[in-house]
Amino acid sequence: MKHNSKPVKVGSSIVGGSAFTIWAGPCSVESLSQFRETASQVKKLGATGLRGGLFKLRTDPTAFQGLGREAFEIVKTVKSEVGLPFVSEITDPREIGDMLDVVDAFQVGSRNMHNYALLKELAGVDKPILLKRGFSATFKEWMLAADYLIKGGNDQIILCERGIRTFETATRNTFDINAIAMAKLETPFPVLADPSHGTGQARLVPAVALAAAAAGADGLLIEVHPDPAHALSDGYQSLDFPTFAKLMGQMPKLLHALDRDMAAL
Repeated sequence: MKHNSKPVKVGSSIVGGSAFTIWAGPCSVESLSQFRETASQVKKLGATGLRGGLFKLRTDPTAFQGLGREAFEIVKTVKSEVGLPFVSEITDPREIGDMLDVVDAFQVGSRNMHNYALLKELAGVDKPILLKRGFSATFKEWMLAADYLIKGGNDQIILCERGIRTFETATRNTFDINAIAMAKLETPFPVLADPSHGTGQARLVPAVALAAAAAGADGLLIEVHPDPAHALSDGYQSLDFPTFAKLMGQMPKLLHALDRDMAAL
């Protein structure tokens, strides 16, 4: 499997090439103390980037929708303290201007992969785009979504496989290892794997994360929370610090067998 994808620079981190990057953080930024603690711990354990939701698209309208703009200063404060770049989902083209000085990359979530109006707007932004696969999208549809960004002038694209909806009900989604291998063979883009959404169960995340690395992924986008049982969103698929630490201890051993290394700060 090739690992010579065109590298994409996200703040101080590089996604693509031979080094394996870890982007970790909570599903949602809930408070300064929660995000500060999480960011500090994941950096200590080897993460080279932060993830966290500001605006959340939720199936249930009564579910936590994110702090929105209230989280901007929290993120800026924590980013300056830990010195790691930050990626977050954008849910509306009207948010682009406000988020420009908060995020180092815009994430297009699964529900918005088919939002071509949003893709057209992001095509004109000089920041990387983390393009998640739609939960019912074919591989070709995913690639055509990337073409919207390229056609508009933005080729700073990072693909992210996050599982698709199938007849299986034992897990939240069916994580498509095939798509990672295919994307590495047929596209110039780096590919991240999101085993958190791909499984929907924290107990399955480490095994699927290792499998994604073996299949050729360039890194992980993974949910970590200091107290998953009391998370305001997706706690059931978020790793606690000890579990994340164990995974971060296992990953270099696997990568070494594949003649690869973890990305360094």
